[in-house]
Amino acid sequence: MRVILTMISVLAAMSMAMAQANTTKTPTPAQGAQGAAAPAPAGPHQPMAKTKEEYDAYVLANSKTDPAQAEAAADEYAQKFPASELKELLYGHVMNLYQQQNNSAKVIVVGRKLIEMNPTNPVPLVAAASALAMDTRDSDMDRDARYAEASKDAQAAIDNMDIGLQVPPNTPPERVTAAKSNLSSIAYDTLGVIAINKKDYASAEQNFQKAADLMKDQPDAVVYLRLSVAQDNEKKYEAALASANKAAQYAPDGSAEKNLAKQQQDRLQKLLADKSAPSSAPATTAPATPPPATTPH
Repeated sequence: MRVILTMISVLAAMSMAMAQANTTKTPTPAQGAQGAAAPAPAGPHQPMAKTKEEYDAYVLANSKTDPAQAEAAADEYAQKFPASELKELLYGHVMNLYQQQNNSAKVIVVGRKLIEMNPTNPVPLVAAASALAMDTRDSDMDRDARYAEASKDAQAAIDNMDIGLQVPPNTPPERVTAAKSNLSSIAYDTLGVIAINKKDYASAEQNFQKAADLMKDQPDAVVYLRLSVAQDNEKKYEAALASANKAAQYAPDGSAEKNLAKQQQDRLQKLLADKSAPSSAPATTAPATPPPATTPH
């Protein structure tokens, strides 16, 4: 979950700064040369408090750093100010805190609440989808329903990336582009995880490849390892080795990803060196499908 955590942290910080900037004073219409109210500046509406009481309550709730306390404060705020435009920002702060604790169950709960408030915001869509996909096991009675929900959310994030992402004013374009690429990459990675766990390796390969292509400037070793596993199971051994090589290249020294990538490299190199490789069965244990496909990142 490290990639999405970083991006959510950045966006959360930007959103909090935006809310604070917009609520430190009561907005008044700009005055033209003759004293008439000038048109509001073009651009998307930014959330703000309607009263000082609402703003002060928001600041207090947003100051909580313990996720459980922050969630309780957000619930209390939502009950007191049900129409507040800052309610969504508060729950985004809560979700971010649970992300920092790797508490996927609570990320899902709060993410669902945020999606109900705003079904086009890709941040909670990606967060909930990723948590659902990574936490679902074959033995879960509601496995199919969880995968269906995760797939729906991930695809909705991709579809709404250009219109749903809440961007504070004056955000550098390159940061917006990076945020969209990162979130889209995680969404495609999530779709790939679901596909590989369903043994739909062709779909998994397509989604992992899209995820990797979107983050070429900041490659993720886990995505390349998962791509290698999908290609391995399709018996595309040369392509799988190339992906495993990239996974080994980008993984930090001494990390679990590095060790898994090296195991995958060794396996594929031996397969390709063996003339009987076409009759060899694809990997089904570490470092193949289960660990790379289900390990949270």
